[in-house]
Amino acid sequence: MPALIDCDIHNTPPSVQALFPYLSDHWREYITQSAFKGPVDTAYPRNAPTTARPETRPSSGGPPGSDLALIREQVLDGWGAECGILTCAYAVDSIHNPDAAAAMASAVNDWQIAEWLEKEPRLRASIVVPVQQPEMAAREINRVGDHPGFVQVFLPVRSEAPYGNRRYHPIFAAAVRHDLAVGIHFGGAPGNPPTSSGWPSYYVEEYVNMAAAFQSQVLSLIVEGVFDRFPTLRVALIESGVTWLPGLMWRIDKEWKGLRREVPWNKRVPSEYIREHIRLTTQPIDAPPDPTQLLQVIDQIGSEEVLMFATDYPHWQFDRPEDALLVDLPESLRTKILSENARAFYRL
Repeated sequence: MPALIDCDIHNTPPSVQALFPYLSDHWREYITQSAFKGPVDTAYPRNAPTTARPETRPSSGGPPGSDLALIREQVLDGWGAECGILTCAYAVDSIHNPDAAAAMASAVNDWQIAEWLEKEPRLRASIVVPVQQPEMAAREINRVGDHPGFVQVFLPVRSEAPYGNRRYHPIFAAAVRHDLAVGIHFGGAPGNPPTSSGWPSYYVEEYVNMAAAFQSQVLSLIVEGVFDRFPTLRVALIESGVTWLPGLMWRIDKEWKGLRREVPWNKRVPSEYIREHIRLTTQPIDAPPDPTQLLQVIDQIGSEEVLMFATDYPHWQFDRPEDALLVDLPESLRTKILSENARAFYRL
């Protein structure tokens, strides 16, 4: 088995009560009195086929991703991963009480430290923040950002405004200050429609169309000057798909050449910002079955450093390990994707 760094392992609290040891008396009483069950909005409907493989459900009855022993068995040991990065998609962005959202984010992060990072040295984690309150989010990054187990800040791809908007600068400033990457992940529950043209009728529409949300975020980060303002910022696109990127790069470069006077802070062609600052995880990979066509996509992106391996555990994004391990690629490229790109990107 080649060296592996898994860049997307979902851990989740088994219940809101599991966070009680990390909440103040006030918030424990608040939750108990209000019968709050935790954020209910999720990008992964409980019974959707893509949500979880049957074998990932713990015998304890908790949700998939809530059992460290099972993740050890099925991911770290099962795949022989030398390191796994936790992406806890606990939807604090759906909590409209700003103080409650900040308290729940802090509790989740302390729970991750105590129940995951301190118990399993092969794991790293993503900081959960109340992205709808950027100043509060920055304070949470400052609070735990120097913990060696955290390597990135978790942001859902669906947001109230595109992340290039200046309201989000405090989050990026805090991430850079602590030398953390920013992981923009599939999902989000800001309250606005999940597509640019309104509310879809079916989950499959929302699921497929999430790639368009990633495109909007990439475009916004570049043209609103986030990478010019924060030249050391690193951004991972997690569960975004891959094959849409070359077309977006061509389109941005072409239109920017005619409209660049509108954004004079951009000092380089947009595609150059993507190659330097942005990485994408491999699952769910949307490449065609012919491996030579995936090589063409990588060649069109113009960099062998852009892709990073992920199982997306416990979601069901591939049928055979060979599909995820990209066994048909040249060995040097495969090594970069399976481990070395992530090792460099996350400073592992």
